[in-house]
Amino acid sequence: MHCESSIFDGDIDRTGYMYMKNRIKLKGRIKTYIQFSIYLGVLLCVVDIAMFMINLRAGALLAGYTLVYFGITLSLYFYNKPIIMNELVSFATEYGQIQRKLLRDMDLPYALLDDNGKVIWTNTAFESVIHQPKGFNKSITALFPNITRDRLPDDSGLDEAQYELEYEGSEYVAKFKKVSLKEMAEHSDMIDAADYNGYLIAAYLYDETALHIALQEVDDQSLAVGMIYLDNYEEALESVEEVRRSLLIALIDRKVNRYISALDGICKKLEKDKYLVIMRKQAIAQLQESRFDLLEEVKTVNIGNEMAVTISIGVGLDGLTYAQNYEFARNAIDLALGRGGDQAVIKTPESITYYGGKSQQVEKNTRVKARVKAHALREIITSKDLVLVMGHCMPDADSFGAAVGIYRIAQTLGRKAHIVLNDVPASIAPMVELFKNNPEYEEDMIVGNQQAIDEANSNCVLVVVDVNKPSITECPELLRFCKSVVVLDHHRQGTETIENATLSYVEPYASSSSEMVSEILQYTYDNIKIRTEEADCMYSGIMVDTNNFMTKTGVRTFEAAAFLRRNGADVTRVRKLFREDALEYKAKADTVSQAEIYRQYFAISVCTADELPSPTIIGAQAANELLNIKGIKASFVLTDYQGKIYISARSIDEVNVQVIMERLGGGGHLSTAACQMEGTGIIEAIGALKRTIDSMLENNEI
Repeated sequence: MHCESSIFDGDIDRTGYMYMKNRIKLKGRIKTYIQFSIYLGVLLCVVDIAMFMINLRAGALLAGYTLVYFGITLSLYFYNKPIIMNELVSFATEYGQIQRKLLRDMDLPYALLDDNGKVIWTNTAFESVIHQPKGFNKSITALFPNITRDRLPDDSGLDEAQYELEYEGSEYVAKFKKVSLKEMAEHSDMIDAADYNGYLIAAYLYDETALHIALQEVDDQSLAVGMIYLDNYEEALESVEEVRRSLLIALIDRKVNRYISALDGICKKLEKDKYLVIMRKQAIAQLQESRFDLLEEVKTVNIGNEMAVTISIGVGLDGLTYAQNYEFARNAIDLALGRGGDQAVIKTPESITYYGGKSQQVEKNTRVKARVKAHALREIITSKDLVLVMGHCMPDADSFGAAVGIYRIAQTLGRKAHIVLNDVPASIAPMVELFKNNPEYEEDMIVGNQQAIDEANSNCVLVVVDVNKPSITECPELLRFCKSVVVLDHHRQGTETIENATLSYVEPYASSSSEMVSEILQYTYDNIKIRTEEADCMYSGIMVDTNNFMTKTGVRTFEAAAFLRRNGADVTRVRKLFREDALEYKAKADTVSQAEIYRQYFAISVCTADELPSPTIIGAQAANELLNIKGIKASFVLTDYQGKIYISARSIDEVNVQVIMERLGGGGHLSTAACQMEGTGIIEAIGALKRTIDSMLENNEI
């Protein structure tokens, strides 16, 4: 191999020269040409033999001539062969020098490596790239650390390889090709390849810096579509004097238009509270760097309005067409509104990114939307023969209470209905017992997953309550068997949603799904009557999700509770449903007492209630209790249950625990959220939670 590189450089000494001259074995046409006179001599011998058979004197004369011919031919052959060999080697050497000069002066950076990845030859262009003089003979890994020996061509079958590299601010595509010495010798008409083994590696560097810069520039100049909605337009106007309302609108318009114009974008007002925005992708990158500070700037508009104005932003990027970007923007703004508003959402074909979302959504006083949804739900149910109702896995009081409310609607409209409930957690067992063995209710009111799948058909509607994430529903497979699906939920929407729902009513401002169903009940049927068991269950759902009316409680929450009280809900009976036994109370107290205060404002604890049937419920209750500690802004309780780590997250108003849980694969509300982690232990889960909190605090995301 060293000999080959020496030849390539043209530095051949006398010994090497003689060595190569003696080792060359002729073959092919040149060998035939040199030995042609000997072949003619053999033919002459055959003719001479034939001549002897015809005439002895002529044969003898020809034999003498043949001997003279062979003498002259062999002497010339052995005398001229070294001279010819010398000329061939000289020609090859001169030809190699020409090739070497052409390769060395070639503009494309080129290098030869040995089979271990060591550089044995470089051309001028390669040396200028790596800023190393001629004779650099270190491993290629010393120049490009990510190009290790196992990534280069070898004897295992990898003949070529290509990688993207960055070196001293420039971007290259590096190509490596295996060059077999034996194959090179076999293509020669002059030398024999029998003794040529091993291989070299040819390395090429293609500078694509300019191409990448051009592509990035084109990408930065591509158009993005955005939509801006005012979340609380009507409410904000009502909170200011009538003579100042036009001024408030003008100030908001100016704030939004100036902000977009500063980014070289176009902002067009479509309706009184909606804007269409067109800008370059580069401007979106600037918005991301500033974390969409327009969300906070709009809140500073104040001319005496008691309520700060909040906006939602939806942006569509990287679509194949402008129309697709517009559709992405529509989906993004729907997500932003579905998650409570006061946030920005960027949607691309590959991902969805969220910004903001730190404010609690203001409850809307109007019930128009509830009435419209109630009428739509009634139309859907009356057009079907069977109604299936399911909540989330490991259902709580709110999930079961909302399901009972939908069951009552279906019964009132004269339709067969089932509540899908596979396993009954201990937390809702007293509520479920109200309906079992109760002569007022059918025996198959509550069914398991398999029975629900067996009965599902094209003339069936599936109503999903208290969840909008398909993977955590009670029976995810049921979504595939039911063509008509209705979603009623109060949790903020995430990236994963139930697609193609016939009716979707997701209101993050609502305190609970039971509150939403209580409102719908009042508009579904005139003077509808619900039984005391049903009223108790729905009232229980509201109490659990509002932590006894202390969180996320608005005017409509109390109105829903009043409606249930008028229909027989009893506070004393409900309180008895939630009484804890001594072990549960002790487990909750232990969880609270063992809490760690992290970063001054975050309480983290572990619930070790393994012997209890529903330890996750205890964990959620403990998380609520931890918020009673002065100075705590958010609490997190981890529970190891059935091979998963369940995290219950709670806050009052200063920290959005939903975005924290979303980073860990979960979701929920601004003040109430959770997640599940598989394949990890408690220690690892706590570490992941702390790293997430640290990262989001550093980036001012919470």
